[in-house]
Amino acid sequence: MIRKLTARVRQYKKQAIATPLFMIGEVAMEAAIPLIMSWMIDRGIEKGSMPDILLYGGLLLVTALISLISGVMSGRMAAVSSAGFARNLRHDMYYRIQDFSFSNIDKFSTSSIITRLTTDVTNVQNSFQMILRMAVRAPLTLIFSMIMALTINARLSLVFVFTLPVLGLGIFLIMSRTHPVFRRVFQTYDKLNNVVQENLRGVRVVKSFVREDYEVQKFNGISGSIYKDFVHAERNIAFMSPLMMTCIYTCTLVISWLGAKAVVNPADGMTTGQLMSLITYVIQILSSLMMVSFTFLMITMSRASAQRIVEVLDEETDIVSPADAETMIPDGSIDFDHVNFSYASRSERDTLSDIDIHIPSGSVVGVLGGTGSGKSSLVQLIPRLYDVKDGAVRVGGIDTRKYDLTSLRDGVAMVLQKNELFSGTIKDNLRWGNEEATDEEIEEACKLAQADSFIQDFPDKYDTWIEQGGTNVSGGQKQRLCIARALLKKPKILILDDSTSAVDTKTDALIRAGFHSYIPDTTKVIIAQRVSSVMDADQIIVLDNGRVVDIGTHEELLKRCEIYREVHDSQTKGGEDHE
Repeated sequence: MIRKLTARVRQYKKQAIATPLFMIGEVAMEAAIPLIMSWMIDRGIEKGSMPDILLYGGLLLVTALISLISGVMSGRMAAVSSAGFARNLRHDMYYRIQDFSFSNIDKFSTSSIITRLTTDVTNVQNSFQMILRMAVRAPLTLIFSMIMALTINARLSLVFVFTLPVLGLGIFLIMSRTHPVFRRVFQTYDKLNNVVQENLRGVRVVKSFVREDYEVQKFNGISGSIYKDFVHAERNIAFMSPLMMTCIYTCTLVISWLGAKAVVNPADGMTTGQLMSLITYVIQILSSLMMVSFTFLMITMSRASAQRIVEVLDEETDIVSPADAETMIPDGSIDFDHVNFSYASRSERDTLSDIDIHIPSGSVVGVLGGTGSGKSSLVQLIPRLYDVKDGAVRVGGIDTRKYDLTSLRDGVAMVLQKNELFSGTIKDNLRWGNEEATDEEIEEACKLAQADSFIQDFPDKYDTWIEQGGTNVSGGQKQRLCIARALLKKPKILILDDSTSAVDTKTDALIRAGFHSYIPDTTKVIIAQRVSSVMDADQIIVLDNGRVVDIGTHEELLKRCEIYREVHDSQTKGGEDHE
């Protein structure tokens, strides 16, 4: 895990290496200051020698200045390298996520991925910066101070040794208690992000059903869990500071008592300056141990975050382009060869079972079925958003698993019922279908998708700004924009997954008529709830519980397919009753 994380330092290695080097200079100067002060006291102040006072005073000033410059440079290098490290982590995670298949994303959940990209990366960044500084500073301070203290008075300087078992036991107990809590907290953060994200996306539903109080209670429940866990962890951490200060004050008192006796007794040969510097060194030793303990504590807290980040970096997408992949799609024909499919590899029941369909290139195919019949699952296998469990899906006579993924998905355009628009102008959104599309091509596609009429009503027309998720346009307008975006792609296969559900039947018919004139050679697969949307198709596939019930034209299915006939009759009679 550490190796995988440190590999993300990359171009910031120089700053990362420079940080501890500057830190060595700062610590060395800090270790020299008490010794110089003892010389100034013993050789200058007690003897009343002004030249010595000026000499050692000047030396103290130079030493402090070097320490200051080294500390500033160390801090600057640590800030640059840690911020760069976090930047690279987010970059690598984000690019890894772009390669994920739908099943990979389903494994983590959207809210969990967001938490890992934000909170977890920040925790690891803070820990990395602390390691570069504190994890170097503390051991060096400990070593330099011990050498100086032993040089002054070995017997007295060993007083702090008796506090080490107490400190070690205390630190171990605190860390062992806090790590599970922090791991639990970050998992709860995932739930919190999910609640917030769900609430904001569904804010219209929340308000229309007057469920604000329920949503607030749900948020408070998750937020309260995080609060309790943090209080529990902080309560354990709170013991660290009093434990350290108790050890420091105890050692200071003992050394002051024994050291004062040694100064008074000429036989011990200890001076006032040496006693003062010894006390300073012992405090530095114990303070460095305190820094070590806090560093370990920070590492413990960020360890859970580091594990979650590495999980994303280690995740291998289960859908990849093969070696020597096919890059050209011969035509838009689609074949399902006895396909079985399930979202979970260990699922007892397949989502799709024994699907055997042949769709000629350029034909119009309707897909009809009730909720949960497997309509969306069926079409998601065509651009290989998921892989089949058994059998094969062929596009242009070639197994989709043999295609280069980019080439395959460039040749297949999907318009979903809940399609997404992104923040930007209408033109920006439409050019997702074709980056090189001219203004004339964009306008033509929008006219075919019956979107031009409402776009012209906007003050800024095609330069109208679309909010994130398309919240400032209606559902029908959003669907028509998404259809226009797909038309600009001029794909071999166009899939409409209930993508005209929010438009009226007249507009639906005009959109379908536009397909015939604009993309006559494109295979069109239309999933619909309305029979009127598919009755003119070359063939209609009727699905039920993940199986193909029947395939035929509108007239053929009316004669022999009971499910199709029931749907048709219910919609036709409903229309008559309404009229």
